[in-house]
Amino acid sequence: MHTVALMALLVTAAFSAVAQTRPDSSANYPSKAIHVIVGFPPGGNSDFVARAVGRGLSEAWGQQVIVDNRPGAGGNIAADLVAKSPADGYTLLLGVFAHAVNPSLYGGKLPFDAIKDFAPVILCASSANILVVHPSLPVKSVKELIALAKAKPGAITYASAGNGTASHLAGELLKMTMSVDIVHVPYRGTGLAHTDLMGGRVTMFFAAMAGTLSAVESGCLRALAVTTVKRWPGAPKVPTMIEAGVLGFEVNSWSGLLAPAGTSREIVVRLNTEVARILRSPEAAQRLYSFGAEAIDNTPDEFAAYINSEFIKWAKVVTAAGLRAE
Repeated sequence: MHTVALMALLVTAAFSAVAQTRPDSSANYPSKAIHVIVGFPPGGNSDFVARAVGRGLSEAWGQQVIVDNRPGAGGNIAADLVAKSPADGYTLLLGVFAHAVNPSLYGGKLPFDAIKDFAPVILCASSANILVVHPSLPVKSVKELIALAKAKPGAITYASAGNGTASHLAGELLKMTMSVDIVHVPYRGTGLAHTDLMGGRVTMFFAAMAGTLSAVESGCLRALAVTTVKRWPGAPKVPTMIEAGVLGFEVNSWSGLLAPAGTSREIVVRLNTEVARILRSPEAAQRLYSFGAEAIDNTPDEFAAYINSEFIKWAKVVTAAGLRAE
């Protein structure tokens, strides 16, 4: 009995030593640099959000926050990297709208599970897309646009920033909701899509808010509606798609932090609390708003529920439209 008791004491002491020195314990987190992986090139909305949050975390915690851009495959390269990273809070994903769309778009062929392999931390920001048309198009409302599309099936073309993007899925949602025949024209990013729309080579575009309002104000484009439930503060006269008569139409280009599954609840909550504090600051809110995004903060559980709802919503649209990643 004496020998057994001694062995038990030694095992207990060993576990206690490991627990005290464990690098991912909440007591000493963070003790080194944090990497935020972004699945898109520098300069875009997701990159901007990651850098705004990273700057705030670095200032608050005195640790370097490195934004690491890993573009490709609609954000899947970055997501796969984070899914397979240690669950210690030092490698995070700036997940975006595509994170909830890609599982359906890629037909279950992803090397990770977009739901099970991640621990949602916080929804950081959301932005509206704005439906714009070339001024020569003889429509001044969504109702007139739909009437024209029904009168001339296949004649209306809609640009997108690429397959599976918010601008693409917004067009597919309109097709499905209003039973209109409009033709998708995908581009590699928003730049060429904007150029071709202003040149009259495509008819319409559910464009990102940033960089589009100035074209509307100058008369180069005509705004018909925004895709969010509420009107966008920077364009108060532009109705929502729901106000324009397309019931249930909502598309949010969102971004938020996710950690690898298995990350301790304490670290997730600590990240959530600090990022929420950053997002509530007037400086961060203004910085995001200048880039066409609205600062948002919620709990990890609320973010998880939101991702699940987005997954279900867009799976229906992808399936109905018969979409597949190329």
